Parts: sequence; C-alpha cells; structure tokens
Amino acid sequence: MNKVILMGRLTRDPEVRYSQNDTSLAIARYSLAVDRRFARRNEGSNEQTVDFINCVAFGKSAEFAEKYFRQGMRVLVSGRIQTGSYTNKDGQKVYTTDVVIEDQEFADSKGAAGGSDGGFSPAARPAAPAMDAGDGFMNIPEGIDEELPFN
Repeated sequence: MNKVILMGRLTRDPEVRYSQNDTSLAIARYSLAVDRRFARRNEGSNEQTVDFINCVAFGKSAEFAEKYFRQGMRVLVSGRIQTGSYTNKDGQKVYTTDVVIEDQEFADSKGAAGGSDGGFSPAARPAAPAMDAGDGFMNIPEGIDEELPFN
C-alpha cells in the first residue's frame, strides 16, 4: 500500500500551470515544511528537525490550492509517494520524490491562519487559554466571538 498523510506549513504559494492538451488540466506544485516528531536534540547540534516535502495536485485539487493556499498556512494532505527521474541540462540524472495529492484541507481555523491575507501570523494565535470561572465553564475573552466554531 502506498499512502501518505502529512501535516505541515506551506513554504511558498502554490505554483500552478495548465497542461497544453485538448482539455487543459491544472497542475499545482507546492512544498510543505513538516516537523519531525522525534528529533535528536544534541547540545550545539544543527540537525534539521523539519523535512521539506514536495507535493503535486491535479485538476480541481490544483485549482483549490491555487485559490486558497498561501505561504505559511498549515494544511493536512493525503496522497501517495511517486518517484521519477529526468536528465537535466548538464546531462546529469536527477531523481525526484513527490507526494501526489488525493485529499487536502486546512489544518488551522481561518483566524489562526492570519485572517484575510491567508498567511500565518503568530499574533493571530489566541493568547493563553482562558481561566476556569469555577463553575465548570471557561471565561471567553473579549473579541474572540468570530473564532468560535458555532453561533
């Protein structure tokens, strides 16, 4: 079975191109920065704790990515690994590994994703959790109404 599920942040806005055949097909390429769950933390070590995964989406999924995905957004994708190779202009063989997207969705709320610009903004994150009022309910801070998941 070839199944991949990733959650990470977009490293750049998706690049979208359209195929040049009779029925043009949208093809979106983007890269996700995915944190490693268990990273070695050696003092003074500069080991990479993030992997940069190349993704490609086709058709409606590509159009969705073009319209809604922006750099810094946290997204959840599922798909399959696809490997390939090509010869570059210097005559060297280059090997590629991509995740072909089957499903993609937002992993943060609209408010956490930075509001109208769609980019991630640390200031958009809610502050520390509200304190318990003592009656089993949490106090809701002022101005958070638009981020509640219900009306």
